[in-house]
Amino acid sequence: MPELPEVEGLVRELAPEAIGRVIEEVSISPIVIESKERGREAIIKGMSTEQFKQEMKGLLIVDVIRRSKYIYFHVEKDGEKRLLISHLGMTGAWFAVNRVEDVFEEKFRKHIHVVLKMKDGGLLVYSDIRRFGELRLLNLEADHPPLLKMAPEPFEEEAMDYFLACTMKPKYENKPIKEVIMDGQVISGCGNIYATEALFKMKIHPNRATNRISEARKKELFVVIVEILQESIDAGGSTISDYRNLSGEPGTMQDRLQMYGQKQCPQCESETKRMQIDGRTSVYCSKCQR
Repeated sequence: MPELPEVEGLVRELAPEAIGRVIEEVSISPIVIESKERGREAIIKGMSTEQFKQEMKGLLIVDVIRRSKYIYFHVEKDGEKRLLISHLGMTGAWFAVNRVEDVFEEKFRKHIHVVLKMKDGGLLVYSDIRRFGELRLLNLEADHPPLLKMAPEPFEEEAMDYFLACTMKPKYENKPIKEVIMDGQVISGCGNIYATEALFKMKIHPNRATNRISEARKKELFVVIVEILQESIDAGGSTISDYRNLSGEPGTMQDRLQMYGQKQCPQCESETKRMQIDGRTSVYCSKCQR
């Protein structure tokens, strides 16, 4: 699943391609339309596909920003401001092309589900192999309450204090530390990849109860998480399988990962272990991480 660095990289490329352009027409794949007709919320969330197509027509894209793992398209028409939310799910990807045939990887081209035809020519294309992503057109951010529960951006000044306060709440204090730092209501945008890397660097076992880690160590952990997220942004994100940037290119952070997906610990060379934490596979070194 694309995490904060991957979404940030995509937004930095998407913004100049999208801002100032007007959506002339929207097309949606038959498989999404059929899924919606069967009562399944496939990609287009909160409204019918026909309503989505009609309400998207004529919208001017004013700004494109990242919030946690979400892409926020600030749009407007006739002075009325709205918000298009995009979450990439496991395999979502955006492409800026002149024709759908210009999406050069077949696996993405075969799974194009939403095409925004721009008034000045060209397309913004949303592809999603597993269809776990979402597009949601809102009047206000508050129209989708889960968005209001996201933690501050990890790079913001108040983010560390917010994180520390969360770790002391009864809701979190007895949970495994990895589950806590992957919770978007505690730290925005840190998923399985970067939680794995941060805990390995800190030599903390992913299943260690949060209340068994000192405040000083939690502060250090937070700093390490932010450093790793920034390193990944600078490296263009991690391409483990299906992440691509707007140009269809992979990131390079996967070449720097020390523990995620590894079979051998790079420090002590012992075989790594795996366990399930909050439904995700956690890779760790039982000798180095305590």
